Amino acid sequence: MRCFSCISPHKNDTKIDIENGLRSTSRHSSDSSVSGRGRSSSHGSGKVNRRKTTDTSGARSFTFRELAAATSNFRELNLIGEGGFGRVYKGRLESSEIVAVKQLNHDGVQGFQEFIVEVLMLSLLHHPNLVTLIGYCTSGDQRLLVYEYMPMGSLENHLFDLGSDKEPLNWSTRMKIAVGAARGLEYLHCRANPPVIYRDLKSANILLDADFSPKLSDFGLAKLGPVGEKTHVSTRVMGTYGYCAPEYAMSGKLTLKSDIYSFGVVLLELITGRKAIDRSKMPGEQNLVAWSRPFLKDQKKFYQLVDPLLEGRYPRRCLNYAIAITAMCLHEEAHFRPLIGDIVVALEYLASQCQGTESNSNQVRSDVPQSSLPIDKDSCPREPV
Repeated sequence: MRCFSCISPHKNDTKIDIENGLRSTSRHSSDSSVSGRGRSSSHGSGKVNRRKTTDTSGARSFTFRELAAATSNFRELNLIGEGGFGRVYKGRLESSEIVAVKQLNHDGVQGFQEFIVEVLMLSLLHHPNLVTLIGYCTSGDQRLLVYEYMPMGSLENHLFDLGSDKEPLNWSTRMKIAVGAARGLEYLHCRANPPVIYRDLKSANILLDADFSPKLSDFGLAKLGPVGEKTHVSTRVMGTYGYCAPEYAMSGKLTLKSDIYSFGVVLLELITGRKAIDRSKMPGEQNLVAWSRPFLKDQKKFYQLVDPLLEGRYPRRCLNYAIAITAMCLHEEAHFRPLIGDIVVALEYLASQCQGTESNSNQVRSDVPQSSLPIDKDSCPREPV
């Protein structure tokens, strides 16, 4: 089965060109260089310069003083997150717009190259399910990114270690988040030209707006996918343990199907309420995928995977299909995993059928025709890895 949006031509396909400038001048060694059409980077000053072009991204350049003022000099009170790139602060611009400001930690895991990739990627790629880059700062040795503010934080914040003051996500909301994340990934895989491999899909990188609509964030590790007759991109193994596809972790061969595996892990987190890696669990339960394998193979045990916080309020048949999709995404053989376009179609159908139908675990919806889900194993593409 094919990815439908890949088949038909798109007039507005995003095109990303590769130039050698980034590769030769970066302060950090990297396996790739990404540059936007009509853009260049001057690494002597650390600034991203724009040539005359009709391609407008809307991202603006901020001074460090502007962002320091917006975040009250990066007060701890305004700290809303921290990751491999650095700390993220809530801020208010002079225009009164609320934003999220991410500041590069020079001693952190990610560095200048990832900063450049993020700016270029989000300047070129625009979709309702991708976070919007408002601007950036390259004053002196400072590297900061300014994003739209996502008031509900990350998916991770609403699945794990919930306090007594936080309501668990209901089934419909979980499916809504799954659909939105899948649409964002479909845009990267099918609408960008060449396709973009996200490479760091995880619950911490799925941000939620006030309506719990998801947006993919943190594109510093994104890679341009294979083109022409190439089947993969050879690269350093990077990402987050627990989400990386096994073939990528072992060989460094990155494909679009690597993202599909990571998406399967996120689906499993949505269903189970468990972390991909949880050291607080007993041995044998710390790795979510490994723990779930016996349950994924036996439909009679599907209900044992469900997050206890749902308290049985989910449509049983919708659960069965959601777990079937998850199992296919997590197939150990990459070429057996479905394309993202097929996943979107299946999840959209599930979300439409299951919306507002949370009930006890014994309810079986007879109005969900099995043949309407394009996830039959025999129809999955078998691509070389």
